[in-house]
Amino acid sequence: MRSCVYKNFEIEHISSFPKLILEQKNLRGLNVTAPYKQTVIAYLDELDATAKKINAVNCIKILSDRTIGFNTDVVGFEKTFLPLVKPHHAKALILGNGGATKAVEFVLQKIGIQYLIVSRNPTINQLHYSDLNAFIKKDFKVIINCTPVGMFPYENECVSIDFDFISSQHLCYDLIYNPAETLFLKNAKAKNAIVQNGLPMLIAQAEAAWQIWNS
Repeated sequence: MRSCVYKNFEIEHISSFPKLILEQKNLRGLNVTAPYKQTVIAYLDELDATAKKINAVNCIKILSDRTIGFNTDVVGFEKTFLPLVKPHHAKALILGNGGATKAVEFVLQKIGIQYLIVSRNPTINQLHYSDLNAFIKKDFKVIINCTPVGMFPYENECVSIDFDFISSQHLCYDLIYNPAETLFLKNAKAKNAIVQNGLPMLIAQAEAAWQIWNS
């Protein structure tokens, strides 16, 4: 097995991406994190079909003559979300509308779960957080947090939900994995909801990325 090193490259702005590629001659692939999953697309030569459809990239394969964008968040979310879904989980609320949301939308569309997006600045057909509790009461039994609210070092923050509306019929999934249990999950767990953090998704998407880089 070839020797590989996985490093962190922090950039202050996405415009620094081309310089990073030029300077790091041995790079064969990259993962992309928020907030660059959509803005990085303008700097890539190609997109695979899934990344093109959802307009978000979290994995890049670097070849000698081009860069190709992929989305392994889709693989990670689908693989870890599907085993939790019950027949009554027919409607979902997605909290946040960033790059990670695109992968979640793609999977929900694929498996036939209706959904609405909740945002601080909603666009057409989206909800504001002030509408959230009313829709939780309307049989939206799946809630997926795609925001950074509750992520380290802000573990004491929580998405704005009245957890009195949460029950054992709910599935609450948080893409955050640090901390392992956000306040969102802790409060949902106290109401006997099915809960899942983002660590299994992180691992599954990483395995998919490894296959891309070595194919």
